[in-house]
Amino acid sequence: MTLLYIVLATLAGGLLSVLIAAILTVRVLGVLVKHLVSLSAGVLLGTALLQVLPEAFESRANTHALFITLLLGLLFFFLLEKAELYRHGHHHEGDGHAHYHHYDQEQAGRGGWAVLLGDSIHNFCDGVIIAAAFLADVRLGWMTALAIVAHEIPQEVGDYIVLLNAGFTRARALLFNALSGLASVVGGVLGYLVVEPWRELFPYLLVVASSSFVYIAVADLLPQLQRRLRLSDTLAQLGWLAAGLLSVVVIGGLSRH
Repeated sequence: MTLLYIVLATLAGGLLSVLIAAILTVRVLGVLVKHLVSLSAGVLLGTALLQVLPEAFESRANTHALFITLLLGLLFFFLLEKAELYRHGHHHEGDGHAHYHHYDQEQAGRGGWAVLLGDSIHNFCDGVIIAAAFLADVRLGWMTALAIVAHEIPQEVGDYIVLLNAGFTRARALLFNALSGLASVVGGVLGYLVVEPWRELFPYLLVVASSSFVYIAVADLLPQLQRRLRLSDTLAQLGWLAAGLLSVVVIGGLSRH
């Protein structure tokens, strides 16, 4: 059953993002991504700090070693991003998102194939993280999957628009985005097969997962919210951020009963 849960959870993010991109117009997608960035920041921080890290530190693992793992995890994801192998950017240029050929020129200039390669590696890592969380505790696995799905939807929708900007047709952008999402399933299955015998390492893997969530939220998502906006837009950001945190608290509380 655990393997089935892992496969379903890893499929969810990629399929949902492709479905949303296929249904909605580019103008609507641009507005949607802007709000989902705030929501996913709340979900990622809430899951890491309120769910996953407490689970790891309540284990019998050495506390000092867990903190070292957290530090090394943050540095590891920083270096991966430096090498452009762990992309998760959502750059918004303030063009109103009216036309995709003006959207996210910074990323599109790197080429669509580079975007897909980075996404595939990112998705593979997410799959391994989901597998480790499910193997530690099914409840924690679903919470971790929720955090990853909340982040994957705006990321993949944003990348879909970037691929259009890089010259892909709508059909090809959707197809390759879906194929990139399957790397998460591969990571989940391999994670299940490789990680399962090493249960004593689960607390450390959970800390690595948390370092990924915290790094994405702090290094990428929150800085995008730190810009001069109208009061109504700022309140909307805070509302979506609070909604993300609240969803983690509510779902985490319900799953304990």
